[in-house]
This record gives sequence, C-alpha cells and structure tokens, in this order.
Amino acid sequence: MLEQSIARKGLIGFFLSGLLMSLLGALLPAWRHHIEPDFLIIAAYFLFQNIGLLAALYLAHRLIPRRGIRFGVILGSSLACVSLLFLALVSPPAFFAWRLLGLAGIGVSAGILNATSFNAMTAAYELDPAATLNIAGALWGLGCLVSALFLAGTFFIYSVQSILILLSLIPGFAALLYYRSSFPSAVFLSGLTWSGIWSQFRSPSAILMALFLFFQFGNEWAIAGWLPIFLVLRLGMSPGTALVLLSVYWLSLLVGRVLAQWALPRVSHTRLLGSAAVAPLLGCLILFSTNNLFGAVTGVLLTGGGFSVIFPLAAERIGKRFPGFHPGFFNGIFSLAVTGGLLAPASLGVFAASVGVGVVMGVPLVGTIMVLILLFLIQLDARLTGVSDA
Repeated sequence: MLEQSIARKGLIGFFLSGLLMSLLGALLPAWRHHIEPDFLIIAAYFLFQNIGLLAALYLAHRLIPRRGIRFGVILGSSLACVSLLFLALVSPPAFFAWRLLGLAGIGVSAGILNATSFNAMTAAYELDPAATLNIAGALWGLGCLVSALFLAGTFFIYSVQSILILLSLIPGFAALLYYRSSFPSAVFLSGLTWSGIWSQFRSPSAILMALFLFFQFGNEWAIAGWLPIFLVLRLGMSPGTALVLLSVYWLSLLVGRVLAQWALPRVSHTRLLGSAAVAPLLGCLILFSTNNLFGAVTGVLLTGGGFSVIFPLAAERIGKRFPGFHPGFFNGIFSLAVTGGLLAPASLGVFAASVGVGVVMGVPLVGTIMVLILLFLIQLDARLTGVSDA
C-alpha cells in the first residue's frame, strides 16, 4: 500500500512537468511577442529551457541515489515555484536575458520532476507497465492543457506578473505536500548510470525508437510552442482566441490518447499508427493555407488528433521490445524525446527570422515525413528480429 501511495504521489510530478514544459508557448503572447516578434529571442527562450532540462538529468542522477525520491520531488517542485516567481519579476519590459535564466530554471525543475516521477512509479510500473505509462502520459497532457487554459482564461483579466504568481502556487503546494509525505529510502535510481543508459542505445531497436520519439515530440512541440504566435501573425487572430486554439490542441492530444487506449486492442496497430502519422500532414497543410477560424480549428484538430496516437503506441512497443528495463530507461528515452521537442521550436525561431512565420508549419511537415520513414524502419527491424507488433 505504501508503494502504491508513493506511485500516486510520483505521478503528480508528471502533471507538474507538463504544466511547466508547455508554459512557454502560452506565455509568448503574454510577453507581447505577437506585437514585437523577435524570433531569435523566442528561439533563445526554447534553447535555454532545453539546456535546463539536460542539466537536470545530470543533477538527478547525482542527487537522487544519495538523497532519495523525497528530496528530488521537493527540490523539483520548489525550484519550479521559485522560477515562476522569478519570471514574474523579470517579465517585459525587463531585459530578456533575465527571462533566459528563469526558463533554464523551469527546464531544470521539470527535468528533476521527470526523473523522480519515473522512479517513484517503479512499483506500479512492475505491476502494469502499459497502464502506468498511459496514466503518466495523460497526467502530463493534462498539465499542458491546464497551462494553456489558465493563460487563455486570464489573458485579458490579469497582468502576466499576476498570472505567473498564481501559477507558482501549484508547484508550491506540491512541494508542501511532498514535504509532509514519506518516501522509503529504498526507492531511487539503483544502478542507473549514464553508461548504463548509453549501453542500451547501442541496440538498433532502441536507437530507432528514440529517434522516432525525438522527431514525434519535435513535431508536437513545434506546433505547441508557436501556434499562438502563428495564428496571430498569419491569420490576424486575437491573442485570446489563439490561446483558446492552443487549448484545443492540447485537449485533442489528451482525448486522442485516451481514445487510442480504447482502440489499441481493436484496431491494427500498424494501420492505426500509419493513419496517425498522415493526419498531421493534412492538418499542417490546412493551417498553412487557411485564412479563417474554421480552417484553423480543423487543422488543429487533425494535427493534435494525429499526434495523440503516436506516444501510446510507441510506449507499448518500447515495453514489448525492452520488457526488463527499469522505468528510468524510459526517462532516458523520454528526455531525449523532450529534447527534440524543444530543439524544434528553437530551430523554428532561427528559420522564422530568415523566411517568416510561415515556416512554423513547414518543420512539422518535414518531421512527420521523418516519422513515417522511421515507422517503416521500426517495422522492418521488428520483422528482421522476429518481434511481432500487433
């Protein structure tokens, strides 16, 4: 019972991680980047958040085995609270470089929460790997949805400083909850080292799956990071409406992943995955060419709905191909995937500075083609190794 309680508390970390990692895309209009669209500064925002996430992997693997899960979740939640308060302090018109520091702190806190949450759910994962990963993904998506909805609902009511202060209460409350909770010292990253993770990536199957998630998350976050700015600059929407459509995007991802779980035992996985990879192609093309709200909603639903099926299927295949791996291995693959997710919008900032905001839909198009190629290679590898995917 104690281990189940720990798993439930650890899963809260995924909600916080989703809330933190998705915040930047919703914050860009609040920071007036739709009025003063300095694309290189936006690229720097995403890059520094990614640097913080990667730094967190090193910190987590140094601290958690020594101090335990309880210390990790308290540290991650507390740092998230402090980083949000700092971002409130340095929001425009403050010099943008200060916000880079705050976003790096957001990345560090989210990365620590990812690492500790994956390890806190070890007991639940051993009982039911698929269900545990699905719940974790749903909570992560819920955090992303809450972030966008909160910004959309408060955009014209509160200042950005007030919004960030209110958001800081969520990880602050989580830190207090974790402080008053007990975690047995036996739960930590036992024997999980960088060399151990790297050795698993020597497998062609693991490399293909990691690249698959890298590009897939890159596609998802390219849209999530730039959708509001794209809709305002390209279609002339109000920032509030653009944030509502960002919420629709996250909702379609969340609902789609729930429906994907229902469809998995009933529909051919290969057919389901192929359809999910093609739908975002249509969605991006519609978003690129539309000039009205109906087209934008259609494109967002197609894109989010298509993307939503990818992760449940990929997670199931990871579990089948690597059944003996500790959940920390998923943290390694997951962190690589999120790195791809943040490098994509950072790259978009550089491209947009050269050719305009229309390129925002070009990168996901190329990324989706890469996903289709990797999907074919994964299927080929499964046949060559004799591993059947339903």
